[in-house]
Amino acid sequence: MPTTERNTPIDVPRGLKGVVVTDTALGDVRGLEGFYHYREYSAVELAETRTFEDVWHLMFHGTLPDAAGRAAFTARTAALRRLPDDVRDALPAIARSCALAGPLAGLRTALSLAGASAGFRPLYDIDADRRRADALAASALVPTLLTALHRLGQGLAPVEPRADLPYAANYLYMLTGQEPEPARARAIERYLISTIDHGFNASTFTARVITSTGADLAACLVGAIGALSGPLHGGAPSRALDTLDAIGTPERIDPWIRERVLAGDRIMGFGHPVYRTEDPRSRMLKEIARGFGGPLVDFAVQVEERVEAILAELKPGRELHTNVEFYAGVVMELCGLPREMFTPTFASARVVGWCANILEQAEDSKIIRPAARYIGPPPPRPVPAV
Repeated sequence: MPTTERNTPIDVPRGLKGVVVTDTALGDVRGLEGFYHYREYSAVELAETRTFEDVWHLMFHGTLPDAAGRAAFTARTAALRRLPDDVRDALPAIARSCALAGPLAGLRTALSLAGASAGFRPLYDIDADRRRADALAASALVPTLLTALHRLGQGLAPVEPRADLPYAANYLYMLTGQEPEPARARAIERYLISTIDHGFNASTFTARVITSTGADLAACLVGAIGALSGPLHGGAPSRALDTLDAIGTPERIDPWIRERVLAGDRIMGFGHPVYRTEDPRSRMLKEIARGFGGPLVDFAVQVEERVEAILAELKPGRELHTNVEFYAGVVMELCGLPREMFTPTFASARVVGWCANILEQAEDSKIIRPAARYIGPPPPRPVPAV
């Protein structure tokens, strides 16, 4: 509930849906068109034609680099991948403590430690150059932290990053210990680019709220990770694959889907709070999946077609299409990523978008402080005696 200059409350929709809370030059989502962009470029076109480092540069610096700029930026970020000794030494204990919760939970603790180790200071107290340096360091370090935590959780030693590999290939290398096939590395790179930013979603808004307090960059990212960990936000890629597993075979598709639709249950991997047409990320990932081919892809396409057909029959007029998570899960499965790393992989890319938003928000010193309507018993009442 925002307030006017006279501090008069203004009613807004639940969840702030559709409420404009600030200006941004980073990008936007146009849900009715099925289009989203990073700065002035189509995000999907960037994923199809550019490297992850190019788009990272775009989000942080506002421009796409030329060949020389790409080489310099890639080298600079690659040099920031290695873990500080004190953080590396603490990771086994963090991994053990988060054995049930997984790498994303461990990342919150590890990133707090890394920020303290690096001497991250409150954003309010440092200049733009230091903020950007902190953001680059954190964005480069997150993939190393996530893959190390995962491997430690599996009883394996972490794999040191390689400066000669680009971002996506290095991520897969640190995860598996093997240099990935170029096709798999490029498929994951396109997925990562497509998930760097996506408007004022819950985790991005959380990062900006914390930034508005002047907190240090690690604190802002930890808050964003906490928001992303919720299953209604970032936890759906593996759940979408779980849906395919639950259906099992083509002949079970129709009865399984009908039962869920009639019960009003949510079908994971379908629907989006902003898009009212096909999710452009899903369309791109479906193309990537079809490039690999195989029974899983064929089955996923069948399920998609039958869900849309059954909804048209049972819920006429209701548009429901696959979102990014549906085919993202298929692509990551085909590229050999374990399911418990689907959402952490998403986070490894989204941290770049969070950091870009943090840098933009830090330029405005106004704290975000909305209001709430009190609906409890009328005050004041006398405090009862014991």
